[in-house]
Amino acid sequence: METRIAVIGIIVEDMASVPKLNALLHDYSQYVIGRMGLPYQKRGVHIISVAIDAPQDAISALSGGIGRLNGISVKTAYSNVVSQS
Repeated sequence: METRIAVIGIIVEDMASVPKLNALLHDYSQYVIGRMGLPYQKRGVHIISVAIDAPQDAISALSGGIGRLNGISVKTAYSNVVSQS
């Protein structure tokens, strides 16, 4: 199976959506390389970066699921590195 490395950038503006966000990240935890979260109190948001190594479909499904949550913005940057697992 081909996998790609990606970084998913998430900005949380509505803390009520955090439990759903954490549930989604848990569902894809087998692919997560690492996660870093930064509260930005001055602007009232939380910034999360998730590094992931997963099949393209899984990355797209996770990003799409996150993007459908209220008060959460998401963007994904893909590496050109593709590997066979």
